[in-house]
Amino acid sequence: METLDPVWLAGFIAALLATGVFAGLLAGLLGVGGGIVVVPVLFHLFTLINIDPAVKMHLAVGTSLAAIIPTSIISARSHYKRGGIDPDLLKSWGPAVMLGVLLGAVLGGLADGRVLTAIFGSVGMLVALNMVLGKEGAALAPSLPARPLQWLIATIIGGFSTVMGIGGGTLSVPILSAFSYPIRRAVGTASAIGMVIAIPGAIGFIISGWDREGLPPLSLGFVNLVGFALIVPASMLTAPLGAKLAHTINPNLLRKAFAFFLFLTAIRMLISLF
Repeated sequence: METLDPVWLAGFIAALLATGVFAGLLAGLLGVGGGIVVVPVLFHLFTLINIDPAVKMHLAVGTSLAAIIPTSIISARSHYKRGGIDPDLLKSWGPAVMLGVLLGAVLGGLADGRVLTAIFGSVGMLVALNMVLGKEGAALAPSLPARPLQWLIATIIGGFSTVMGIGGGTLSVPILSAFSYPIRRAVGTASAIGMVIAIPGAIGFIISGWDREGLPPLSLGFVNLVGFALIVPASMLTAPLGAKLAHTINPNLLRKAFAFFLFLTAIRMLISLF
């Protein structure tokens, strides 16, 4: 592959800008973390431009985690100002989430790309099914479980989110809601959890991908700097537009549309394994 070819580079830039626009719109419309959109789109983009299959999923995950950092910081600050973050829960879950992130970064960096693809595809399908079949306000229990079980849940959220390249809200919000946790506080606290996940997670993927062969130009380990520089501004610009549209479009229809997109994407990723 002629990685410095101007035509290749122009197409790469255009596709990354489109990824950021798409991720920002969906994040604003549905309140989901951009990673759940960025990772599958980058995965298919890297496939189209013939990135080495051994590293393309790692690169998609690492770049997504890096792109989540500025968005999660801005989001967490906004929710904090409005009292939407539960500091006690964050302090309790923080160390366990961090442990999960460290485990996820190590395992994600060492794992075969096919394993990462299988994990994202499988969990993505479960998330899509939950969005379609899950009943609004339905709960498994009237309150959060005992602390040891909470710490286990937080560790799992941190680990899977890091391996998948997502900020944590996709998993933590439905889990907290299942234990009758107020949805506004769940979303706000999840934004802070996303920050806890994204920063060390991205660093871990930079370290684990250092000097790996097959990476495209301007990559810092498994984080592509071109992708980061183009996705972040585009997603931050379009997220407010998505949030505005969310107040004029049926949210239930939006959830189902996104679930359909995520389900098809997950299926394609799983099919690519064969």
